Amino acid sequence: MNLARFPRVRLAHLPTPLEHLPNLSRALGGPEIWIKRDDCTGMSSGGNKTRKLEYLLAEAQAQGADIVLTQGATQSNHARQTAACAAKLGMACHLLLENRTLKTAEEYTGGGNVFLDHLHGATIERHPANPDMNGELLKVAAKLEAAGRKPYLIPGGGSNPTGALGYVNAAIELVTQANDLGLRIDHVVHATGSAGTQAGLVVGLAGIRSGVPLLGIGVRAPRERQEENVYRLALATCEKIGIREAVQREDVVANCDYVGTGYGFSTPGSLEAISLLARLEGILLDPVYSGKGMAGLIDLCRRGFFRKGENVVFIHTGGSVGLFGYTADFAFTDTPLA
Repeated sequence: MNLARFPRVRLAHLPTPLEHLPNLSRALGGPEIWIKRDDCTGMSSGGNKTRKLEYLLAEAQAQGADIVLTQGATQSNHARQTAACAAKLGMACHLLLENRTLKTAEEYTGGGNVFLDHLHGATIERHPANPDMNGELLKVAAKLEAAGRKPYLIPGGGSNPTGALGYVNAAIELVTQANDLGLRIDHVVHATGSAGTQAGLVVGLAGIRSGVPLLGIGVRAPRERQEENVYRLALATCEKIGIREAVQREDVVANCDYVGTGYGFSTPGSLEAISLLARLEGILLDPVYSGKGMAGLIDLCRRGFFRKGENVVFIHTGGSVGLFGYTADFAFTDTPLA
Protein backbone atom coordinates (compact mmCIF):
# COMPACT_ATOMS: atom_id res chain seq x y z
CA MET A 1 0.00 0.00 0.00
CA ASN A 2 1.49 3.28 -1.12
CA LEU A 3 -0.12 5.86 1.19
CA ALA A 4 2.45 8.44 0.12
CA ARG A 5 0.23 9.02 -2.93
CA PHE A 6 -2.21 10.93 -0.73
CA PRO A 7 -1.68 14.50 0.56
CA ARG A 8 -0.68 14.58 4.21
CA VAL A 9 0.42 17.28 6.62
CA ARG A 10 2.55 16.13 9.56
CA LEU A 11 0.86 17.06 12.84
CA ALA A 12 1.15 14.00 15.09
CA HIS A 13 4.03 12.76 17.21
CA LEU A 14 4.63 9.41 15.54
CA PRO A 15 5.22 6.60 16.02
CA THR A 16 3.29 6.51 19.27
CA PRO A 17 4.69 4.21 21.98
CA LEU A 18 3.75 0.55 22.25
CA GLU A 19 4.06 -0.32 25.95
CA HIS A 20 3.53 -3.37 28.15
CA LEU A 21 1.11 -3.00 31.07
CA PRO A 22 2.64 -5.37 33.62
CA ASN A 23 0.59 -4.25 36.63
CA LEU A 24 -2.76 -4.52 34.87
CA SER A 25 -1.75 -7.85 33.31
CA ARG A 26 -0.81 -9.18 36.75
CA ALA A 27 -4.01 -7.86 38.37
CA LEU A 28 -6.22 -9.57 35.79
CA GLY A 29 -4.22 -12.81 35.82
CA GLY A 30 -4.83 -13.53 32.14
CA PRO A 31 -3.13 -12.41 28.95
CA GLU A 32 -0.26 -9.97 28.66
CA ILE A 33 -1.78 -6.59 27.92
CA TRP A 34 -0.02 -3.98 25.81
CA ILE A 35 -1.13 -0.47 24.97
CA LYS A 36 -0.62 1.57 21.81
CA ARG A 37 -0.43 5.13 23.12
CA ASP A 38 -2.41 7.13 20.60
CA ASP A 39 -3.24 9.43 23.47
CA CYS A 40 0.32 10.68 22.86
CA THR A 41 -0.11 12.00 19.33
CA GLY A 42 0.35 15.60 20.48
CA MET A 43 -1.90 18.51 19.48
CA SER A 44 -3.98 19.57 22.47
CA SER A 45 -3.22 16.52 24.66
CA GLY A 46 -3.38 14.06 21.77
CA GLY A 47 -5.84 11.42 20.64
CA ASN A 48 -6.70 9.27 17.65
CA LYS A 49 -8.28 12.01 15.53
CA THR A 50 -4.94 13.72 14.88
CA ARG A 51 -3.90 10.82 12.62
CA LYS A 52 -7.06 11.33 10.55
CA LEU A 53 -6.65 15.10 10.48
CA GLU A 54 -3.21 14.80 8.89
CA TYR A 55 -4.95 13.56 5.73
CA LEU A 56 -8.17 15.55 6.06
CA LEU A 57 -6.52 18.93 6.55
CA ALA A 58 -3.99 18.26 3.80
CA GLU A 59 -6.97 17.72 1.52
CA ALA A 60 -8.52 20.95 2.84
CA GLN A 61 -5.34 22.84 2.01
CA ALA A 62 -5.18 21.30 -1.47
CA GLN A 63 -8.75 22.49 -2.09
CA GLY A 64 -7.92 26.04 -0.97
CA ALA A 65 -10.23 25.99 2.04
CA ASP A 66 -10.16 28.96 4.39
CA ILE A 67 -12.37 27.50 7.14
CA VAL A 68 -12.84 23.98 8.52
CA LEU A 69 -16.27 22.80 9.66
CA THR A 70 -16.98 19.73 11.75
CA GLN A 71 -19.48 18.43 14.27
CA GLY A 72 -19.58 16.24 17.34
CA ALA A 73 -21.09 15.77 20.76
CA THR A 74 -20.62 18.46 23.41
CA GLN A 75 -17.48 16.83 24.81
CA SER A 76 -16.15 15.80 21.40
CA ASN A 77 -12.49 14.84 21.35
CA HIS A 78 -12.62 15.11 17.57
CA ALA A 79 -13.83 18.72 17.71
CA ARG A 80 -11.05 19.67 20.13
CA GLN A 81 -8.32 18.09 18.00
CA THR A 82 -9.75 19.65 14.84
CA ALA A 83 -9.68 23.08 16.50
CA ALA A 84 -6.08 22.55 17.59
CA CYS A 85 -4.85 21.28 14.22
CA ALA A 86 -6.65 24.07 12.36
CA ALA A 87 -5.01 26.62 14.66
CA LYS A 88 -1.60 25.06 13.96
CA LEU A 89 -2.18 25.45 10.22
CA GLY A 90 -3.58 28.98 10.45
CA MET A 91 -7.07 27.95 9.36
CA ALA A 92 -10.36 29.14 10.84
CA CYS A 93 -12.45 26.44 12.55
CA HIS A 94 -16.19 26.35 13.25
CA LEU A 95 -17.69 23.61 15.43
CA LEU A 96 -21.26 22.37 15.69
CA LEU A 97 -21.67 20.78 19.13
CA GLU A 98 -24.67 18.53 19.67
CA ASN A 99 -26.10 17.93 23.14
CA ARG A 100 -26.75 14.20 22.73
CA THR A 101 -26.86 13.55 26.47
CA LEU A 102 -29.16 16.46 27.46
CA LYS A 103 -26.73 17.24 30.29
CA THR A 104 -26.76 20.84 31.51
CA ALA A 105 -24.08 20.90 34.23
CA GLU A 106 -21.49 23.62 33.61
CA GLU A 107 -18.56 21.19 33.93
CA TYR A 108 -20.01 19.25 30.99
CA THR A 109 -21.25 22.10 28.79
CA GLY A 110 -18.28 24.40 29.35
CA GLY A 111 -15.39 22.39 30.81
CA GLY A 112 -13.04 19.75 29.43
CA ASN A 113 -13.00 19.66 25.65
CA VAL A 114 -15.33 22.66 25.28
CA PHE A 115 -12.93 24.86 27.23
CA LEU A 116 -10.10 23.82 24.92
CA ASP A 117 -12.25 24.37 21.82
CA HIS A 118 -12.56 28.00 22.86
CA LEU A 119 -8.91 28.23 23.85
CA HIS A 120 -7.83 27.12 20.37
CA GLY A 121 -9.92 29.92 18.87
CA ALA A 122 -12.71 27.88 17.31
CA THR A 123 -16.16 29.40 16.94
CA ILE A 124 -18.95 27.24 18.33
CA GLU A 125 -22.66 26.85 17.80
CA ARG A 126 -24.82 24.55 19.90
CA HIS A 127 -27.48 22.14 18.68
CA PRO A 128 -30.00 19.93 20.47
CA ALA A 129 -29.87 16.19 19.82
CA ASN A 130 -30.12 15.70 16.06
CA PRO A 131 -29.64 12.47 14.07
CA ASP A 132 -28.50 14.45 11.01
CA MET A 133 -25.68 16.65 12.23
CA ASN A 134 -23.77 16.16 8.98
CA GLY A 135 -26.83 17.66 7.29
CA GLU A 136 -26.49 20.66 9.60
CA LEU A 137 -22.89 20.98 8.45
CA LEU A 138 -24.10 21.28 4.86
CA LYS A 139 -26.46 24.10 5.82
CA VAL A 140 -23.68 26.07 7.51
CA ALA A 141 -21.38 25.45 4.55
CA ALA A 142 -23.98 26.82 2.16
CA LYS A 143 -24.21 30.05 4.18
CA LEU A 144 -20.43 30.41 4.21
CA GLU A 145 -20.17 29.80 0.47
CA ALA A 146 -22.84 32.42 -0.15
CA ALA A 147 -20.67 34.85 1.81
CA GLY A 148 -17.65 34.05 -0.36
CA ARG A 149 -15.86 31.64 2.01
CA LYS A 150 -14.33 28.27 1.08
CA PRO A 151 -15.36 25.76 3.76
CA TYR A 152 -14.00 22.23 4.09
CA LEU A 153 -16.42 19.83 5.77
CA ILE A 154 -15.24 17.02 8.05
CA PRO A 155 -17.88 14.48 9.13
CA GLY A 156 -18.24 13.52 12.76
CA GLY A 157 -15.15 11.73 14.02
CA GLY A 158 -13.30 12.47 10.78
CA SER A 159 -14.78 9.18 9.62
CA ASN A 160 -14.62 9.04 5.84
CA PRO A 161 -12.16 7.27 3.50
CA THR A 162 -9.70 10.16 3.66
CA GLY A 163 -9.68 10.21 7.46
CA ALA A 164 -9.50 6.42 7.66
CA LEU A 165 -6.11 6.57 5.91
CA GLY A 166 -4.68 7.69 9.25
CA TYR A 167 -5.52 4.33 10.78
CA VAL A 168 -4.48 2.30 7.76
CA ASN A 169 -1.08 3.88 8.44
CA ALA A 170 -1.43 3.19 12.19
CA ALA A 171 -1.98 -0.51 11.52
CA ILE A 172 1.23 -0.66 9.51
CA GLU A 173 3.04 1.25 12.27
CA LEU A 174 1.76 -1.11 14.98
CA VAL A 175 2.77 -4.29 13.16
CA THR A 176 6.21 -2.83 12.40
CA GLN A 177 6.73 -1.99 16.08
CA ALA A 178 5.63 -5.46 17.15
CA ASN A 179 7.99 -7.06 14.64
CA ASP A 180 10.88 -4.97 15.96
CA LEU A 181 10.03 -6.02 19.53
CA GLY A 182 9.60 -9.68 18.63
CA LEU A 183 6.02 -9.37 19.91
CA ARG A 184 3.39 -11.78 18.60
CA ILE A 185 0.07 -9.91 18.63
CA ASP A 186 -2.87 -12.24 19.23
CA HIS A 187 -5.59 -9.59 19.45
CA VAL A 188 -6.02 -5.84 18.95
CA VAL A 189 -8.82 -4.14 20.90
CA HIS A 190 -10.08 -0.56 20.77
CA ALA A 191 -13.18 1.58 21.26
CA THR A 192 -15.29 1.98 18.12
CA GLY A 193 -17.80 4.77 17.54
CA SER A 194 -17.99 6.78 14.32
CA ALA A 195 -16.32 3.84 12.50
CA GLY A 196 -13.26 5.56 10.98
CA THR A 197 -10.65 4.19 13.36
CA GLN A 198 -11.86 0.60 13.10
CA ALA A 199 -12.34 0.81 9.33
CA GLY A 200 -8.79 2.09 8.86
CA LEU A 201 -7.34 -0.57 11.15
CA VAL A 202 -9.27 -3.35 9.42
CA VAL A 203 -8.04 -2.19 6.01
CA GLY A 204 -4.46 -1.78 7.22
CA LEU A 205 -4.24 -5.12 9.03
CA ALA A 206 -5.91 -7.00 6.17
CA GLY A 207 -4.03 -5.10 3.47
CA ILE A 208 -0.64 -6.24 4.80
CA ARG A 209 -2.00 -9.73 5.53
CA SER A 210 -1.04 -9.43 9.19
CA GLY A 211 -3.30 -12.23 10.37
CA VAL A 212 -4.07 -10.14 13.50
CA PRO A 213 -7.75 -10.15 14.56
CA LEU A 214 -9.30 -6.81 15.51
CA LEU A 215 -12.11 -6.32 18.04
CA GLY A 216 -13.95 -3.02 18.35
CA ILE A 217 -15.73 -2.35 21.64
CA GLY A 218 -18.80 -0.33 20.69
CA VAL A 219 -19.60 2.92 22.50
CA ARG A 220 -22.94 3.87 20.93
CA ALA A 221 -24.66 1.69 18.29
CA PRO A 222 -26.02 -1.90 18.40
CA ARG A 223 -23.61 -4.52 17.06
CA GLU A 224 -25.28 -5.11 13.68
CA ARG A 225 -25.40 -1.41 12.85
CA GLN A 226 -21.89 -0.74 14.13
CA GLU A 227 -20.37 -3.58 12.12
CA GLU A 228 -22.24 -2.52 8.98
CA ASN A 229 -21.07 1.09 9.35
CA VAL A 230 -17.47 -0.06 9.76
CA TYR A 231 -17.65 -2.54 6.88
CA ARG A 232 -19.15 0.01 4.50
CA LEU A 233 -16.43 2.54 5.32
CA ALA A 234 -13.72 -0.13 5.11
CA LEU A 235 -14.86 -1.02 1.57
CA ALA A 236 -14.82 2.64 0.55
CA THR A 237 -11.33 3.00 2.01
CA CYS A 238 -10.15 -0.09 0.11
CA GLU A 239 -11.56 1.46 -3.06
CA LYS A 240 -9.66 4.67 -2.38
CA ILE A 241 -6.38 2.84 -1.83
CA GLY A 242 -6.89 0.38 -4.69
CA ILE A 243 -7.05 -2.90 -2.75
CA ARG A 244 -10.69 -3.78 -3.42
CA GLU A 245 -10.65 -7.42 -2.28
CA ALA A 246 -8.58 -6.95 0.89
CA VAL A 247 -11.37 -6.83 3.49
CA GLN A 248 -14.00 -9.50 4.06
CA ARG A 249 -17.17 -9.05 6.09
CA GLU A 250 -15.91 -11.42 8.78
CA ASP A 251 -12.91 -9.13 9.38
CA VAL A 252 -15.24 -6.58 10.98
CA VAL A 253 -16.14 -7.56 14.54
CA ALA A 254 -17.68 -5.36 17.22
CA ASN A 255 -18.82 -6.18 20.75
CA CYS A 256 -21.45 -3.66 21.81
CA ASP A 257 -22.29 -5.09 25.23
CA TYR A 258 -20.56 -2.26 27.10
CA VAL A 259 -22.44 0.81 25.81
CA GLY A 260 -24.54 1.09 28.96
CA THR A 261 -27.19 3.84 29.07
CA GLY A 262 -25.96 5.24 25.78
CA TYR A 263 -23.35 7.37 24.07
CA GLY A 264 -21.77 9.96 26.32
CA PHE A 265 -22.77 8.30 29.60
CA SER A 266 -20.22 6.55 31.78
CA THR A 267 -20.86 3.03 33.11
CA PRO A 268 -19.73 1.28 36.31
CA GLY A 269 -17.35 -0.74 34.13
CA SER A 270 -15.83 2.32 32.45
CA LEU A 271 -15.36 4.09 35.80
CA GLU A 272 -13.64 0.98 37.17
CA ALA A 273 -11.42 0.76 34.08
CA ILE A 274 -10.45 4.43 34.36
CA SER A 275 -9.57 4.00 38.04
CA LEU A 276 -7.62 0.78 37.48
CA LEU A 277 -5.45 2.22 34.71
CA ALA A 278 -4.84 5.41 36.68
CA ARG A 279 -3.85 3.57 39.86
CA LEU A 280 -1.98 0.63 38.37
CA GLU A 281 -0.26 2.19 35.34
CA GLY A 282 -0.54 5.98 35.73
CA ILE A 283 -2.47 6.21 32.44
CA LEU A 284 -5.63 8.28 31.96
CA LEU A 285 -8.62 7.02 29.97
CA ASP A 286 -11.88 8.83 29.19
CA PRO A 287 -15.49 7.97 30.11
CA VAL A 288 -16.93 7.93 26.57
CA TYR A 289 -14.47 5.97 24.41
CA SER A 290 -11.27 4.51 25.85
CA GLY A 291 -12.87 3.85 29.27
CA LYS A 292 -15.60 1.72 27.72
CA GLY A 293 -13.11 0.05 25.40
CA MET A 294 -10.90 -0.91 28.33
CA ALA A 295 -13.95 -1.98 30.37
CA GLY A 296 -14.77 -4.44 27.61
CA LEU A 297 -11.20 -5.73 27.48
CA ILE A 298 -11.10 -6.19 31.26
CA ASP A 299 -14.42 -8.02 31.37
CA LEU A 300 -13.43 -10.29 28.49
CA CYS A 301 -10.18 -11.12 30.29
CA ARG A 302 -12.15 -12.04 33.42
CA ARG A 303 -14.48 -14.21 31.34
CA GLY A 304 -11.56 -16.08 29.75
CA PHE A 305 -12.18 -14.80 26.21
CA PHE A 306 -8.54 -13.67 26.11
CA ARG A 307 -6.40 -16.50 27.43
CA LYS A 308 -3.30 -16.63 29.57
CA GLY A 309 -0.18 -16.46 27.42
CA GLU A 310 -1.82 -14.39 24.68
CA ASN A 311 -0.71 -10.85 23.86
CA VAL A 312 -3.52 -8.31 23.62
CA VAL A 313 -2.84 -4.79 22.34
CA PHE A 314 -5.26 -2.06 23.40
CA ILE A 315 -5.25 1.03 21.21
CA HIS A 316 -5.67 4.06 23.47
CA THR A 317 -7.65 6.56 21.42
CA GLY A 318 -7.15 9.40 23.92
CA GLY A 319 -9.79 11.70 25.36
CA SER A 320 -8.59 12.19 28.94
CA VAL A 321 -9.49 15.91 28.69
CA GLY A 322 -13.10 14.74 28.78
CA LEU A 323 -12.64 13.54 32.35
CA PHE A 324 -13.01 17.16 33.44
CA GLY A 325 -16.54 17.17 32.09
CA TYR A 326 -17.41 14.06 34.13
CA THR A 327 -15.93 14.65 37.58
CA ALA A 328 -19.39 14.31 39.17
CA ASP A 329 -19.45 10.65 38.05
CA PHE A 330 -16.59 9.85 40.44
CA ALA A 331 -17.19 9.69 44.18
CA PHE A 332 -13.80 10.57 45.64
CA THR A 333 -13.29 11.52 49.27
CA ASP A 334 -10.22 12.79 51.08
CA THR A 335 -8.49 10.31 53.39
CA PRO A 336 -6.31 11.95 56.05
CA LEU A 337 -3.65 9.81 57.68
CA ALA A 338 -4.49 8.56 61.17
